[in-house]
Amino acid sequence: MSGWNFADVFEGIASAIPEAPAQRHGDRGTTWAEFDQRADGIGRALLDAGLNEQDKVAQYLYNGPEYLESVLGSFKAGLAIVNTNYRYTADELVYLWDNADTTAVVFHGTFTERIEEIRPRVPSVRLWLHVDDGSGPSPDWAVPYEQAATSSGDRAIGSWGRSGDHLLLLYTGGTTGMPKGVMWRQADVIGALEANNRRRLPESVEPAAVIDRLRGPGPRGLPGAPLMHGTGFFNAMSTLLIGGSITTLIGRRFDPVELLDTIDREGINSISIVGDAFAKPILEALDAEPARWDISSLRVIVSSGVMWSKATKEGLLRHNPRLILLDTLGSSEAIGMATNTTTSDSAGETATFTLGPGTRVVTEDGLDVAPGSGERGRVALRGHMPLGYYKDDEKSAATFQVIDGVRYSIPGDWAEVEADGSVRLLGRGSQCINTGGEKVYPEEVEEALKTHASVRDAAVVALPDERFGQTVCALVETADGSSPDSVQLIDHVRTRLAAYKAPRTVLGVDSVGRAVNGKLDYRRLGELARERTGHASE
Repeated sequence: MSGWNFADVFEGIASAIPEAPAQRHGDRGTTWAEFDQRADGIGRALLDAGLNEQDKVAQYLYNGPEYLESVLGSFKAGLAIVNTNYRYTADELVYLWDNADTTAVVFHGTFTERIEEIRPRVPSVRLWLHVDDGSGPSPDWAVPYEQAATSSGDRAIGSWGRSGDHLLLLYTGGTTGMPKGVMWRQADVIGALEANNRRRLPESVEPAAVIDRLRGPGPRGLPGAPLMHGTGFFNAMSTLLIGGSITTLIGRRFDPVELLDTIDREGINSISIVGDAFAKPILEALDAEPARWDISSLRVIVSSGVMWSKATKEGLLRHNPRLILLDTLGSSEAIGMATNTTTSDSAGETATFTLGPGTRVVTEDGLDVAPGSGERGRVALRGHMPLGYYKDDEKSAATFQVIDGVRYSIPGDWAEVEADGSVRLLGRGSQCINTGGEKVYPEEVEEALKTHASVRDAAVVALPDERFGQTVCALVETADGSSPDSVQLIDHVRTRLAAYKAPRTVLGVDSVGRAVNGKLDYRRLGELARERTGHASE
């Protein structure tokens, strides 16, 4: 996909289906023509502020139409975007925007006070665009977003034009070090997202192909996950690429009732979630009130980032047997490594995937893991992938490696290859526990724990041990808030996994504290476990 860029593709779609819906947020609806025009307004504001080719624009926003509008406006102007975690502290924001060389920030008004605090520390930011969310007026140092979006004028395009080589930065990490900016060419993102489309754009740019493949308005998608994370963002952009529309939730914390209300009201066709962190609350709501919602419009649920259990999938299918449940293995560094598709007619096991055509599982010395050998390796993807990490050659070289003359993205997902060629995911090596020389992957143990009826959620971390080096510790959130039964849970894990993988210690917690993207902060949880067990100084 050498030359494709999002701005040209989306402008083509807007010209073909101008009155089709593009975005909806509560009572606010935007057609493709309006989406295109408003993005032009934002792009012109960025250019008028003196931004140059590939300058960085940060989205410091909750989900809402302004997120994708400002992304498109940036792409129109030939600028790069920087996703910003709205949970970051002041120091984390300064690090992120400084590391990314950010020159403009689009922000919700509720963040005004925090930005006031750090503005002197990010002098490279030339333009602040204030999105009115009812929290207060735009400060005098910012430009009202709506004023920019509704301004009239020509197409937003810089003197340098547009290119498939233009970047988007997707910052990831923070649990194993400071966040890293993954540098994606727009052409590579489009190529990766197009892989599963029945009618794909051609490799070379043919503007007419954008229009020719449209059959009217596309599907209605809803990102349950935040757009600031790859799962929500990539799935939203994938839906828009085929002329679909994106509906965002008004609530700023995930609420399964609001999600189901919106699916029912808007006739949503697909949603993106993050494994059981989202799917379990959705299923609990449906089980509690099975007649409340009509979710027959929903055809596809896509998940990535956190394990999605077989039992939860089966529960969702009871409420809508026509669902297609796509569990995808991917990351900020690699889109579409493997999939697990579940329908009423076929069901895959938890954490078991079918590799994509460009994916393999390799050992540390670059050899393929033999099916059924029990050997462990890392999942590697070739094809459309990032250029590397922004301003970090060392980490880029560690993740993006050349094997047999071919460049691969190897984010760190460990797996075993079963005799039938399917892949059983173990988890990220960065959280791997080494106990007596045996490797234990936390996600594998967490999933075993969560199959027990008393467990709502669980996190597994390492505790230091004089004899074994490390031992396995489980922090457990029970369904009814009671203290976990350690003996029962340890025995339960041992019936499903090798004995050395079972926790030696089980601690009860009110919540494991998953972030809005469903991920766990293993660093914080490890500190908590060490503190509660008297290992805080180790």
